[in-house]
Amino acid sequence: MRGVNGLAGTEKWPAAVRWAGREWSAVRLSVHNAFEQAGPERDTLVQSLKAAAAAIAAWALTGWWLQAPMALLAPWTAIALVGSTVYQSLRTGAQQFAVIALGTVWASVAMEATRDMTMPAMLLTLPFMLLLGNYRRFGSQGLYGATTALFVITGGSSTASTVGHRLLETLIGAGVGIAVNALVLPPVHLRSVRERLVHIAEASAELLDGMAAGLREADGLEKTEGWHSRASRLTLSLQGVSDARTWATEGSRWNPGGRLRRTGPPPPPIAEDMRWGRVVTRVLAVARTLNGMGDGEGLPEPSPRFLRALSDVLEQAARVCAEEIQLLTPSPADGPARERREAAFKQAWADLDALTDSFRQQEGTAAAVGGELLLETRRLLGDLAPTA
Repeated sequence: MRGVNGLAGTEKWPAAVRWAGREWSAVRLSVHNAFEQAGPERDTLVQSLKAAAAAIAAWALTGWWLQAPMALLAPWTAIALVGSTVYQSLRTGAQQFAVIALGTVWASVAMEATRDMTMPAMLLTLPFMLLLGNYRRFGSQGLYGATTALFVITGGSSTASTVGHRLLETLIGAGVGIAVNALVLPPVHLRSVRERLVHIAEASAELLDGMAAGLREADGLEKTEGWHSRASRLTLSLQGVSDARTWATEGSRWNPGGRLRRTGPPPPPIAEDMRWGRVVTRVLAVARTLNGMGDGEGLPEPSPRFLRALSDVLEQAARVCAEEIQLLTPSPADGPARERREAAFKQAWADLDALTDSFRQQEGTAAAVGGELLLETRRLLGDLAPTA
């Protein structure tokens, strides 16, 4: 038993080393991307440095220059208000100042009522402030009321002067945080939608191409579970597109970024989100039906000729998705990409005619399975058609 336990213990170390290696590689890649190209890694770096600069500036203003007694509140507030968008900073600033002011006043009154006794003041303050912090109008800032009240109570003083100082320091920190976020490389979030749509187009092209190649192999249906799993994950990416669209819309509100920095091309129209949502749904439907044939559920297989014809259609659909990647990123090469996409469309519809002819030769229950594949494939090509 000791030998078995010892072996199990030694096996954990290589796993831990591999995990550490993967994490280190991921960190190196993120650092490289942050310095070499525009993207989420660089956005994170910029926002982090801005938050640090806002905190330092708020501390220099309140702690060093004004010699404020509770200068900690200024940098603490400034960090929280360097948000992902300028609008979010302004909204968060209003919420946070309101809840911090309420926490400060309530805790000060509690200290006065208990004659500066810490434990009774906490009993009068924390339950109420924590419950109030869940009020939806305060958003995610509700917790700051309770933490501010703790600062006030543990500070041991509740005079009108100290209350005024705390509110002033909070206001200064909020102003610094909002100003830094709005005036220093204000975040605009215009490329995120395009990047998410490009990711969906790439993943769709790879999956359709893999399905097409697999259907030509004798044991291709053994891979259907993997196809279905990849298609299911692809549907999860649609939420990322929706989130990015929300950030892009919110990022343009009250944001001087369009005048103070280069924003790049606008995101694709929202019709593209809807189109790719339909495409992903069709890909999932095809993958689900194929998985029903390959995982032992008992769905009968159409003829080999039908599967080969289906493979040809899916291959052309993959080509269309691959050209869409180029078209989602505007460049001088749009013209040739559009021509290649149109050629792939024409060939896909021609292959679909062959698939329809093959379907007419199916018999029995195999015809039902073939009919479902034919219907979803036809819908897939229809949804891949450009919106403009």
